[in-house]
Amino acid sequence: MTGAVPARRRDPDRRERILEAAAGLVAQRGYHDVGMTDIGAAAGITGSAIYRHFDGKSDVLVTMFERVIDDLAAGAAAIAENEPDPLTALRRLIAGQLRFVIDDRDVAQVYYHEIANLPDEDRRRLRRKQRLYLEEWVHQLTALHPGATDAELRARVHAAIGTIQSVLRYRSGLAAQRLETLIADAAERVLTGTGG
Repeated sequence: MTGAVPARRRDPDRRERILEAAAGLVAQRGYHDVGMTDIGAAAGITGSAIYRHFDGKSDVLVTMFERVIDDLAAGAAAIAENEPDPLTALRRLIAGQLRFVIDDRDVAQVYYHEIANLPDEDRRRLRRKQRLYLEEWVHQLTALHPGATDAELRARVHAAIGTIQSVLRYRSGLAAQRLETLIADAAERVLTGTGG
């Protein structure tokens, strides 16, 4: 009686490990200084095994970025659908962006610094998705500043996003909760123009 060779089972977590490894390495060393062998070693596989899941290093990044933008956009759409108060909606948008930047710091840093290294077509597609996500911010802000020009509203939104992303450029030493509160307050003030 011959023994049957068991079917190979794919590790369902392998793809996630690859994405996490790539985010950590590229955040530390930069896109051009990280190879597939490095990513594979950090993910516990060979570099060549990555090609079973991704076409190459840029595909790893595109997948990572696409997931983030799609998640943020889905969150923004849900907020728009379920939150009638524009100020509360903006606070929830701020909170969602902050969660991404703080919880997925490596991915956020890689996106911020490395999107220019992607192929043109992928970069344009991701930028379009990003603009659609930011449109929800502008839409909510319009209700708070009905007399403002479109350029003014967009400047406020980009300044608020910049405020949130500022935590990627330094380590504050603050507890995560305190940092979130301070940055959320600062971003809200940028959007609403309030002080106090």
